Amino acid sequence: MLESDEAQRVMVTAHSVADAARAAILPYFRQPGLEAENKLNSGFDPVTVADCAAEQAMRAVLAQQRPEDTVVGEEYGTQAGTSGLSWVLDPIDGTRGFMSGTPTWGVLVAVSDANGPLFGVIDQPYIGERFWGGLGQSGMTGPQGARDLAVRGTRGLDQAVLFTTFPEVGTAAEGAAFQEVARHVRLTRYGMDCYAYAMLAAGQIDLVIEAGLSNYDIHAPIAVIEAAGGIVTDWQGGPAHQGGRVIAAAGEEQHRAALEILSRVPLD
Repeated sequence: MLESDEAQRVMVTAHSVADAARAAILPYFRQPGLEAENKLNSGFDPVTVADCAAEQAMRAVLAQQRPEDTVVGEEYGTQAGTSGLSWVLDPIDGTRGFMSGTPTWGVLVAVSDANGPLFGVIDQPYIGERFWGGLGQSGMTGPQGARDLAVRGTRGLDQAVLFTTFPEVGTAAEGAAFQEVARHVRLTRYGMDCYAYAMLAAGQIDLVIEAGLSNYDIHAPIAVIEAAGGIVTDWQGGPAHQGGRVIAAAGEEQHRAALEILSRVPLD
């Protein structure tokens, strides 16, 4: 755990990084002529000028305020540091949604040590909502004002609301496991990107289940959800900060019931 003065400096920087990304991104959202390049030879993994501009702006803040820290970003890779702290950045989590004009994408900012995330921010610039948590704090601000974050708490799987991003979830085996969980819940919704994790931390839903994630997809959500009282693990119940298969839950009962189904998928 960081000393209190250092923790405060880290949190101030995290919000400054999110502010910089918000300012860089908004001029591009829902603007005609926005082009997306595909980062894959097969499939579709888009990147836009907004992704790149945002990460550059985020890195500029860190270069000024935290030059000794490592920086890990989706678009520009890893810049090694010496402090033992790493900033894990996703300038636009949900570029498919961004280029489609939907407001479920977001900016992810996390600061982590060797054991995982310490503090995270999930920011939705267009709506003007921000969710943060870690280092003894959590909260959100938005059009309805500011309030604390708190998950819904434990409940049966048959009462749960489940979110994910892609209907196929991952491989055929991963998708089948997800659908088996979905068969038992009250409601399932798709296409949410990082906003799903924000809604779990805000007490609106019970479960988020995804596969094929990278570290920059999940560090900030882990910090925010755990600070709100939730649970984030991989599909075997272990640490999730390296990405891959992830389940986030609002309570132990939902987590345990969903995990029992998901853990049947063989490890890679």
